[in-house]
Amino acid sequence: MSERRYRRLVLPGRFQPPHLGHVNTIKYALSVADSVIIIVGSAQESFTQRNPLTAGERIELLEKVLDHEVGPGWCERVSVVPVMDINMNKVWVQYLIQLLPRFEGVVSGNGLVQELFRDMGLAVVEPPMYRRGECSGSLIRRKILEGDDSWVECVPKYILGDLYELGFVERLRRVAGEHG
Repeated sequence: MSERRYRRLVLPGRFQPPHLGHVNTIKYALSVADSVIIIVGSAQESFTQRNPLTAGERIELLEKVLDHEVGPGWCERVSVVPVMDINMNKVWVQYLIQLLPRFEGVVSGNGLVQELFRDMGLAVVEPPMYRRGECSGSLIRRKILEGDDSWVECVPKYILGDLYELGFVERLRRVAGEHG
């Protein structure tokens, strides 16, 4: 665990869908920061193979994750904010600085995200990675498209019903078929 304690960090992700790696990163972020802003990225995109869920659906799923993992008072330490893409990596962190309350840095295992925050002189906190080779969003979506039901082992059990209710699997298969 990091020696330093932070006042506020951002934790960006697309959460397509929220998975156990995200749960692990959220818990780690809260262990090193007083508060965390979870950025739901690509908020403008939905019903695509890369981003099948809407921003609102992802926020609802994340709220359920936070209820289960952090407890009912999570909103005192965590904000969940949808952020649209600007498709300009070099100025993305400046965009976040203008959009969000002040923050000291980022919690991310993504090399590009880390580089962009370092370039702005902000802190970069790298979380311990959780089964990254099998539990990333892209791998979960690929497993679904291949008919491999082992993807459910990477998603918190308490949101599986919500994903099925949203028609996540069918939606992903449909949009992949339309654009594949």
